[in-house]
Amino acid sequence: MAALMNGFGSLQCKAMVHVEKGHMQASGMAFFSPVNRCAQLHISSIPHFIGAKSVTASQLRMRHKVGSIRASAASCLQDDTTKYFDFVVIGSGVAGLRYALEVSKYGSVAIITKAEPHESNTNYAQGGVSAVLCPSDSVESHMQDTIVAGAYLCDEETVRVVCTEGPERVKELIAMGASFDHGEDGRLHLAREGGHSHNRIVHSADMTGREIERALLQAVDNDDNISLFGHHFAIDLLTCQSNGEIYCYGVDSLDAETQKAIRFISKVTLLASGGVGHIYPSTTNPPVATGDGIAMSHRAQAVISNMEFVQFHPTALSDEGLPIKPATRRENAFLITEAVRGDGGILYNQSMERFMTSYDDRAELAPRDVVARSIDDQLKKRGEKYVLLDISHRPREKVLAHFPNIAAECLRHGLDITQQPIPVVPAAHYMCGGVRAGLQGETNVKGLYVAGEVACTGLHGANRLASNSLLEALVFARRAVQPSIDHMVDADVDPSFAKKWACPVLSVSLRDSILSDIIEKTKQARMELQSIMWEYVGIVRSTNRLKHAEWKISDLESEWVEFLFRRGWKPTMVGVETCEMRNLFCCAKLVVKSALARHESRGLHFTEDFPYLEESKRKPTVIFPTHIQELTWSSKPLQKQLQCK
Repeated sequence: MAALMNGFGSLQCKAMVHVEKGHMQASGMAFFSPVNRCAQLHISSIPHFIGAKSVTASQLRMRHKVGSIRASAASCLQDDTTKYFDFVVIGSGVAGLRYALEVSKYGSVAIITKAEPHESNTNYAQGGVSAVLCPSDSVESHMQDTIVAGAYLCDEETVRVVCTEGPERVKELIAMGASFDHGEDGRLHLAREGGHSHNRIVHSADMTGREIERALLQAVDNDDNISLFGHHFAIDLLTCQSNGEIYCYGVDSLDAETQKAIRFISKVTLLASGGVGHIYPSTTNPPVATGDGIAMSHRAQAVISNMEFVQFHPTALSDEGLPIKPATRRENAFLITEAVRGDGGILYNQSMERFMTSYDDRAELAPRDVVARSIDDQLKKRGEKYVLLDISHRPREKVLAHFPNIAAECLRHGLDITQQPIPVVPAAHYMCGGVRAGLQGETNVKGLYVAGEVACTGLHGANRLASNSLLEALVFARRAVQPSIDHMVDADVDPSFAKKWACPVLSVSLRDSILSDIIEKTKQARMELQSIMWEYVGIVRSTNRLKHAEWKISDLESEWVEFLFRRGWKPTMVGVETCEMRNLFCCAKLVVKSALARHESRGLHFTEDFPYLEESKRKPTVIFPTHIQELTWSSKPLQKQLQCK
C-alpha cells in the first residue's frame, strides 16, 4: 500500500497499516501525526527516538562489561559460518565508516561490504560537502536553499538539524586527516553549486568522496575493534516479532569469494548500503548500487518513503559525443560534477545555442531537477543524444586545478576541456527516498538504524540540493550512535537464536550448465528491467506509462522467477546475480508504486497528467508492509520471521 502522509516522526511498527492526516506546523512544513485505526501498522507521533535511555558513563562501562562477557561466551559457540558482534554495519561508504568509528569505542563492530571496501557511492562523489563555514553565510540560508531545492517537501526539523550540525561534522573529518582544498589566503576553498546562494562546498579538487573515503578507511584500519568483511553480499535481515514489534538481530550474507553463507548476529544493525542507480541503464552509481538495503528493509517490514524521487544528474559524460569512444560500455556513467556549472560552465545544444536561460532565471545554477528536465526537453525537441557543457572560457590553470579528474578522463578520449565543450547527458544519480528514518536514524524495526542514501530522513524532500548527500550521511551516522549504544547495552542476544533461522541454500549446488543458463537469463532480465524503467519511469512520466511499467515489470519478474524454478532453483537459494536481480525488481516496483500515488508534479517527479504543484499533496509518500501472501519472491524474505522469546 502506498499513501501520502504528513511529515517525518519517529517510527513504531506493529503489523500493517491505516493512517489519518496529521496537522501542519506553524512554519508550514508537514509534521507526521498519524493514528492507528486497526491492528495493522502503528506509526507513533513521538518526535524523537523511542526507547533511547540516558545512560551514565559508569553504567555504560559496567553494562558493556557484562555484555562483552555474553559476547565472549557466544564466540565460543560460533563456527566459520556464524559470527557474533555488538554492531553490524552494512556498507562501507562515508555513513557506515563514520558510524563504525564511533560505536567501536563501545563494542565489537563488523563492517560487511559487497565489493572492495572503497567501492561505494562515496568514492565517486566529486563535488564535495556543503556546510556553513563562511562568515557571510548562515544556517538559515542553507536551510532555505535546501527547502527550495526540495520543492518544500523537506522536513524542517531535519533540515535544521543537518544544516546546524554539518560544520562540526566537517571539522571532525579534517581532524581525522581528510585533506580539502585551500585558497591563497590559507582558508578552506568553498565552491558554489546549483541551488546554493553562497559558496559553501568543501572539496578536494573534483575527487572529494575519494579523499573522505581514504581518510575514513585509514582510521578503520587502525581500529582493532572493527573487523571488515569485503566481498560479502548482504542477503536478508534476520528479524523476529514480539508483542507486535519487529526486532532485527543481524543479517545473512554470501561470501562471494568462498561461496559460503555467513550469518552475522548482532545487537544493533546499521544499514548504510547506498542507492538504487542500477534500476536504470545509465547511472553514475558504481555497480554495487542495486538497492539491496532498501529491498532488504522492505522485506523485513520496514516503512519505505518517497521512492518516486529519483534524481537524474543533469551532466554525466556522454560517450557518444567523445572524439574517441570507449572500447567497452562503462559499468557506470562518468559524472561531470555540479561544480563545473557552479564555476561558470554554460550549457549549449549542439548548435551552440545557450538554452538554460529559456527555462529558468537561475540558468545553469538552477537545481538539478530543473536542469535535467531542461536538457531532456532539448534532446527530445531536437532529436539529439547529448548537449554541451562549456568551461573553456575560464582560465586554463584554474580549470585544471579545480577539475583534474574530469580533465584527465576527457583527455583520455581525445577531448581537452580547456578548449572544447564537454558532451553531457542526464543519468540516474541519487535516490531521495528510502527507508523511513527518524532524527536519530531509527526505523520502525527495533535495532535497525539507517544512514546515507539508503535512508529517507526528510532532508531532501522532492529533490536533493547539490552536495547535501555527504553532509546528511555524516550527520545521521553520528546521530545514530547514542541510541545504538543504548540499544546495544539493553539487548540480550541468545547465542542459540542464530540456529533458529534456516540457512540459505547456495546456488553452486546446481550443475554448472544450469547455473550458467540462470546467470544469462538474469542478465537479460536486468537489461529489460532497466530499459522499462528508462522508457516509462524516467525524467518525465505519465499515469499511462507508469501503469505500463507496472504491468511490464510484473510480467518480466514472473517470467524470470518461473525460469529459475523450472531449472531447479529453490525459494531459499542464493547467488549474487539472482539476489541483485531480486532487489532490483523490488526497488523498481517501489518506485513505480510511489510514482502512481503522487498526483502532482513536485521536484524530481514530473508527470504530464498532473503537471502542477498542489499544496494538499505536499506530504511524503509512504509504503507500509503488506500481507506476506500478496508478495512475489523478490518482496518476500528468504527467512520466515520468528517469534522472539
